Amino acid sequence: MKLSTRIALAVGITVPVLVLAAGWLLLHLVARDLHAQQDAHLRERAAQATEDARRLLRVTAADRPAAVEQARERQLYASALDVGIRLAGPGGTVSGGPQPGAAVALPRSAPQPVTVEGGGDSWRVLSVRVRGARAGVDGTLWLFSPDTASRGQLVLVRRRVVTVALLAAPVAGLLGLAVASRAARPLRRLQRRTSGLDPRADTARLEHTPTGVTEVDDLARTLHTVLARYDEQAARTAGALDTARSFAAAAAHELRTPLMSMRTNLDVLTEHPGLGPAERTEVLGDLHTEHSRMLGLLVMLRELGRGDLVEADAFGPVDLADVIDASVADARRRHPSAEIRVPVLPRTGVYGWEPGLRTIVDNLLANALVHGRSGDGVARIEVGLRTGGTGAEPVAVLTVDDQGPGVPASRREAVFDRFRRGPDSPGSGLGLTLVAQQAALHRGRVRVQDRPSGGGTRLEVRLPVRGQTVPALPAQRDWLIGTARRPQGFHKDGA
Repeated sequence: MKLSTRIALAVGITVPVLVLAAGWLLLHLVARDLHAQQDAHLRERAAQATEDARRLLRVTAADRPAAVEQARERQLYASALDVGIRLAGPGGTVSGGPQPGAAVALPRSAPQPVTVEGGGDSWRVLSVRVRGARAGVDGTLWLFSPDTASRGQLVLVRRRVVTVALLAAPVAGLLGLAVASRAARPLRRLQRRTSGLDPRADTARLEHTPTGVTEVDDLARTLHTVLARYDEQAARTAGALDTARSFAAAAAHELRTPLMSMRTNLDVLTEHPGLGPAERTEVLGDLHTEHSRMLGLLVMLRELGRGDLVEADAFGPVDLADVIDASVADARRRHPSAEIRVPVLPRTGVYGWEPGLRTIVDNLLANALVHGRSGDGVARIEVGLRTGGTGAEPVAVLTVDDQGPGVPASRREAVFDRFRRGPDSPGSGLGLTLVAQQAALHRGRVRVQDRPSGGGTRLEVRLPVRGQTVPALPAQRDWLIGTARRPQGFHKDGA
């Protein structure tokens, strides 16, 4: 029998229960009305402050003088009036007015007002997404209203309810307390068993003997689940910290060699001002090459990080044919001497992340432009798109063919490794890694094949055609941190 049923049978007919139930309902209604007033006030202040917040983001992004930025901040604070305000943007956070301390955890977003507790105080919190003048300068506007007035009124109502209950039937209240205390003994025993557990200090876990009380047994099972999840999260956090430290070391190693090479070339230019035109041109060419490679490496690492952090809400309907057309047009502009053939592509809709799908096509074309040149030095590339698969799971098949020297069968899996480059490759060794990452995010796969007509390489990507179904993202996404799982060589080392 449930604990709530035992208590209801014991004291359900007594006056204190009726009074307290009515008081609880009254408190609930009063709290809702008070919060509704506070929430309306917060929304009104948010509507007044949003435009000022947008202006402040634009000023910050444009690197305007400090006086202009301070003036915009004052306008923002003035529009907030009697509520606390905090604006978090790419350039930092500005705040003013009454608000919880920095140690108080806020929800990720609060488009509807919520209550936040911290430091013994209670706050009603509302967040508004502020769109900047361009991509990358968006921010979040937080508004805070102290909940002290509402608490005071609720305390007053609660005291009156308690007073009425005590005066109406003190004997019934004592009887109900005695019955409830007896019924709650299994819960108190469970509390004593769990109070000595410290998952941070030891591995001891709760040992619970079923009591027959549904709530107590359910709570014990919930505690078991919570402790198991804590252990799992603690292990993941420790692993993430280790791999993050390793990645920092690996990234420093990857950048050290080009920086040293650039420093050497700069020393040559400064210490030998009398270099001839040919030598000076050669040194400047080396500097330009090293700079381009460093920039390419950083851009690729950024793209890997975006793929690791993307969430399912970023996915939507995408036409692969449009993505391919845009990517091919861009490649033709940057490489006018290349021959890129694209037949009439069928309209193929998938539910995916458009920047990620564009990354797949861009890097497949970039790889073919670098490694797919035929004997005369011209890159001849053919792009194809079709629908394949059988049954209820059709797939979109994207192919990119080149007429280069091809990839030996023994190295076809290794080309997707991070920082894996050919001896003469000018890239970062992350292009095909990005292709593999995005294919995995879309629950697809990529593989290297021989070109069907011979003499070259075909890279084939298969992506599920899911209609309007959001794909379940992989639980383990560590393409960026995973770069530190083993030491990597710099691009001049070859592979």
